[in-house]
Amino acid sequence: MFGRREPVPFAFVAEADRFRSNVTPPPRERSSLGQMAGRWLLGLTIVAGLAGSLVIGTPALTPDKAADQPQQSQASERR
Repeated sequence: MFGRREPVPFAFVAEADRFRSNVTPPPRERSSLGQMAGRWLLGLTIVAGLAGSLVIGTPALTPDKAADQPQQSQASERR
């Protein structure tokens, strides 16, 4: 942007981009075996659901061979 001629009224706002904290956050707790198994199970369930919907939905997306032939009603077959 362009430079301003008047000073910034709040100097701490202007310096907020350069601020670095010297306080380190606490280390993250390790996930328990049950939590890791639950995440894997959830992920596997989602992937299996997507794969299953793809397998079940694919036949509905293929063009039907019987739709190409004109259908005759049973009434037209009787004499």
